[in-house]
Amino acid sequence: MRHLGILAHSAEGAALCFRTFCREGFRELGPHDHPDVTMDLISMARSMPAWDAGEHAKVRDILAKSAHRLARAGAEFFVCPDNTAHMALELPGTELPLPGLHIAEVVADRAAQEGRTRVGVLGTRYLMDGPVYPRAFAARGIAAEVPDTDDRRTVDRIIFGELVNGEFTDAARRAYAAVIERLSARGCDAVALVCTEIPLLIKPADSPLPTLDSTRLLARAALEVAVGRRPLPTWRGGPAGNRRAH
Repeated sequence: MRHLGILAHSAEGAALCFRTFCREGFRELGPHDHPDVTMDLISMARSMPAWDAGEHAKVRDILAKSAHRLARAGAEFFVCPDNTAHMALELPGTELPLPGLHIAEVVADRAAQEGRTRVGVLGTRYLMDGPVYPRAFAARGIAAEVPDTDDRRTVDRIIFGELVNGEFTDAARRAYAAVIERLSARGCDAVALVCTEIPLLIKPADSPLPTLDSTRLLARAALEVAVGRRPLPTWRGGPAGNRRAH
């Protein structure tokens, strides 16, 4: 089995990915069993000034440091359970030391498998205003819809004020459900929960639309790689279409 490296950026989402990966291992391999997994997390506080300044190359340098530490720990591939971080990882630059699964590719593949045609996107303000999911969905003939300006502010405020700090309230759940309801009224047939903390707040039963849970989808894809059911990925940062033979 292959050794997974979790390149973490926000604690709650990374912890959910870690737990899901291990629990999926228990289900498939037997009690207490899962492939080797190492997680590396550099405090998000180190990156926030760069995010706010739009200096994504500085964020990439921080994430690359984690990737190198994972490689030295023996990981054979990585996942980054932080959707927004992929805006930095997609920048051109020196190849990362490990190949990785791209979270937006995993989510968009599942949307296509389910026959979705218009997907709402809930994430940080950086992600909702950015190109990662519009590109990934468009490559599969799927339209991406983001909430309106006020709703984007609400979603982002709750992420950074509550979710990344492990706070999950009924008021926030109701606010998100209302945002999703408005996306449904605009013709969306699913909603992508593409801040990795959102699935801790919004369960499928809470959502007016079917959900695409980016955190758990990524963890399950990682297990498939680790046990050999999915090929070792070849993306090492840069544009998501970049691949190399392995």
